[in-house]
Amino acid sequence: MSVPVFKGAIISDFNAGNFEGCLKNSEDLPGVDPVLAPFGQVVPALLQDDFECWRNAPDFAVVWARPQSVIPSFARLLRYETVPADLLLSEVDAYWALLERAGARVKFLFVPTWTAPAHHREFGLLDLKAGVGPAHALMQMNLRLAEHCGKSPNIHLLNSQRWVEAAGRHAFNPKLWYMGKIAFGNDVFIEAAREVKAALRGLTGQSKKLVLVDLDDTLWGGIVGDLGWENIALGGHDAVGEAFADFQRTLKALTRRGVLLGIVSKNDEAVALEALRRHPEMVLRPEDFVGWRINWQDKAENILDLVRSLNLGLQSVVFIDDNPVERDRVREALPEVFVPEWPADTTLYESTLLSLRCFNAASITAEDAQRTRLYAAEGQREDLKRQLGSVEAWLKTLDVRVTVERLQPANLQRTTQLLNKTNQMNLTTRRMSEAELSEWAAGANRRLWTIRVADRFGDSGLTGIVSVESRAGLATIVDFVLSCRVMGRRVEEAMLHLAGEYARSQGARTLHARYVATEKNRPCLEFWQKSGFAAAEGALFSWDLSNPYPRPDTVTIEGKDA
Repeated sequence: MSVPVFKGAIISDFNAGNFEGCLKNSEDLPGVDPVLAPFGQVVPALLQDDFECWRNAPDFAVVWARPQSVIPSFARLLRYETVPADLLLSEVDAYWALLERAGARVKFLFVPTWTAPAHHREFGLLDLKAGVGPAHALMQMNLRLAEHCGKSPNIHLLNSQRWVEAAGRHAFNPKLWYMGKIAFGNDVFIEAAREVKAALRGLTGQSKKLVLVDLDDTLWGGIVGDLGWENIALGGHDAVGEAFADFQRTLKALTRRGVLLGIVSKNDEAVALEALRRHPEMVLRPEDFVGWRINWQDKAENILDLVRSLNLGLQSVVFIDDNPVERDRVREALPEVFVPEWPADTTLYESTLLSLRCFNAASITAEDAQRTRLYAAEGQREDLKRQLGSVEAWLKTLDVRVTVERLQPANLQRTTQLLNKTNQMNLTTRRMSEAELSEWAAGANRRLWTIRVADRFGDSGLTGIVSVESRAGLATIVDFVLSCRVMGRRVEEAMLHLAGEYARSQGARTLHARYVATEKNRPCLEFWQKSGFAAAEGALFSWDLSNPYPRPDTVTIEGKDA
C-alpha cells in the first residue's frame, strides 16, 4: 500500500531552496512534495488565489518571512527610529489578515516565529526596552501572531527559536545571505523540516499514543529483584535518583495530554508492583499505567499481547528500554514500534524523552486528560466480561448509553481531533480541518452526528462520528468513526440505526457505505462484513431501507438529535 505524500507550498522572502530540499529528502515520514514560490513574493503569493504555488492544490503551506521584510515598523526600529507599539501591532494584524486569507487555500498553514540573528548585538541594553528594542518588539509581535493563531484551527505557529538554538553558531551566516540570499544555515532548515513533518504527523493522526517502559535502570536505578524496593535509586538528594524521578514526572505529564503509559519488563511482577506501590519517591504508581506485562517472557511478544489488549495498533507505540539488546530485539521483531535510541547516561533520560517529536497534537481536550482513567475503566469491563463468560450477558450488564448531538462549535474541536486521529474503526479515513469539517457538515442534504458513550463504569466522552449525505433516493454514509476504546459494545449498530432512520426520513430507499482501505482500518471492514449490510465488490455495503436497521437492545440512544 502506498504511503501518502503531502503536497506543500513554501513561501518566503529569502531563498528557501535548501529548506525545500530538506523537506523533500528527509527520511522522516510523511513524504512531502513541496513547491517553492519565487522568493521575495510573500505578499503577492498570500493575496492571489491563482499564484503559481497554489495551482497544484497543496495540502499545506509554510510562510516563512523575516520580520523586517513584512513589518515595515520593525525595519524602522532596526534603524533606531522610534515606533509606537500600536503601529507595530497593527501591521502584525494586517499581516495576519494575509495569512488568514492564504490559510483558506490549504488544510494546514505553518508560520515560523520571527527571530533575529544572534550577532545583532548593537542595541545592547536597549534590546529589550519597550518602544526601542528590537528584541522587545519581536516578543510582542510573536505573541500577537500566537493570539491570532489561537483563534484559527488550521494556522499553526512554529517556534523557530528552537531551530536557531539547535543550530547554534551555524544558524546565521552573512556570507550565505550576500552570496545566495539564504537567510539561515542548513542546520536550521534541517530542524525546520523535522518540525513541519512532526506537525503533519500530529495533525493527521500519526502521533504516538502509548509509551511502554522497562523498569530496572529505566524507570529507576538498579535491579529491584536484587536490591529490594527500599534500595533502588530514585529521588532524594542524589543526582542519579533525582534524574529518574524527573524522568517519571515527564512521563506522568504526558498522560495529561492523552498519552498512555504501560510497562513491559523482565521482572517478578509482585516485586515490581510492590516497588511501584511502596517506594516513597515513586512518581508513577500502578494506576498511572493502562497495563503491564511483567514476566520473564520475550519483550516483543509481551508488547504485541499488551497492545492488542488495548485495541491499539503497533504504529501507536513507543518502547523505551535502557538495554540495547532488548531495543534491537523489538526493532527487529516489531518494526512498526518506534524504539528510540536511549542514552547510557541516566541524567539524559528526561531530555531525551522531551526531544522526541512523536507526541504532536494540535489541541488537548478533556478526553485526553482523562484517557488513563478511561482505559482503567475498560480494564474493569474486560474483567466483568471474563467473569460473565458470554458477550451477550456482558453487554446486558453494561447499561450502554449513546448520546447523539449534531456538530456544533462546542464539540467541533474534539470531533475534528477524533476524525483525524482514529485509524482502526474509520470507514474512509478522510482527514479535515475544523473549518473544512464545519463547512462540509453545513452543506445541503448532509447530517453529521457526534456520539458520546457512557456505561456503568463511566463516561467515555465523545468517541464516535457518523455522517450521511442523501440525494435522489440514495443515502450514503460518509463518515463512520469510532474510538477503539468503545468498539464492540454495539455502539456501531446504534450508529447504523441512527443513519438508517435519518435516511428513511429523507425518503431514501437505499443506504450505502463504501469502505476505503488503509494500512490500519481492517477492523472497520470486519465490522461491516458482519453488519447485515449486503456487500458488493468487497467494499460497497448496502441496506434496503424498506426495512429499518434494527436498534441494538443493549444500547440506549439519547439526545434531542437522536
